Amino acid sequence: MISSLVLITTIIALGIPAAVLFLPWTVITGNVMPLYNATQMIVRVGYWLAGIRVETEGRNLVPANTACIFMANHVSNLDPPALIPRIPGRTSAFMKRSLMKIPVLGIGFRQGEFIPVDRTGSAVSAQESVAAARRLLDKGVHITTFVEGTRSKDGRLLPFKKGPFYLAMQTGAPCIPVSIYGTETMMAKGSLRIRPGAAHIVFHAPLYPRDFANREDLLEAVRAAIASGLPEWMRG
Repeated sequence: MISSLVLITTIIALGIPAAVLFLPWTVITGNVMPLYNATQMIVRVGYWLAGIRVETEGRNLVPANTACIFMANHVSNLDPPALIPRIPGRTSAFMKRSLMKIPVLGIGFRQGEFIPVDRTGSAVSAQESVAAARRLLDKGVHITTFVEGTRSKDGRLLPFKKGPFYLAMQTGAPCIPVSIYGTETMMAKGSLRIRPGAAHIVFHAPLYPRDFANREDLLEAVRAAIASGLPEWMRG
């Protein structure tokens, strides 16, 4: 539990002054980047102190100056804080609506234009989320999504949700498959215990929706790319 305590303590110790300083600035100026950059720095420091190494490869494959949709597998709560600071530029992400209600943190998510998602399966809610993501892509902001829709219990790939592929086909934004592994042994689903170790993040070459006849073909190509960067036992 030492790593868990170190990470939580670091986030609280650095996060409170960052929130006091940068949240009002963001609200007044509309410029979220100081808050965004401070948050990424706090996460990096917290992971380093907790003994969590993040090893990345393939970042050079991400197109420059282009809003992309990053599509990753999901095996641990450690995945989003490991991945998002490694994405070049600013990204929004789909997240559970309940996280927007967390005091202070929820304000930061809203200022960062993160996109709330309901788990009710409502078609209207899903359409609203896709429309919000499209507006952000038009502004030049990346979108990050964990395409299984939930964390895998055993690390193996789950079926993918179709929503991100509707978004991709509608916008034509490049899709960047991302493989994540290692975190499944560091913080398992349903556990608060964190173990030190290495998180591996593999960025794959972009896939362009215009090259696919339909969203199902794009989905299969993204799944194949993500699987290719995972240990064989995780490929599902």
